[in-house]
Amino acid sequence: MIQSHIIEVAGVFAGAAVRTSENFRFIAVDPRLEDLDQSEWPSLAEIRRVAAHVINTGRLPPRHPAAHKEAIG
Repeated sequence: MIQSHIIEVAGVFAGAAVRTSENFRFIAVDPRLEDLDQSEWPSLAEIRRVAAHVINTGRLPPRHPAAHKEAIG
C-alpha cells in the first residue's frame, strides 16, 4: 500500500509526499513549488522546510541538492 503525507505551509496545502523505497517523493500542487515537483527527500521535515523556504522567499535554498535540475527527477 502506498503511504502519502500531506505537506502544508502556514496551513495551506502545498502538496503530498509519497514514501518510496528509500526516500519521500514530493508532489507539488502549489504552483510556487513547481521546481520541487517529483523531487525526492530523505525526510518529511526536509520537504516541509524547503517548501516553506520557497513559498516564503520565492527561491530554492542555496547549495541544496534540489536546487539543481539533475537532482530533480
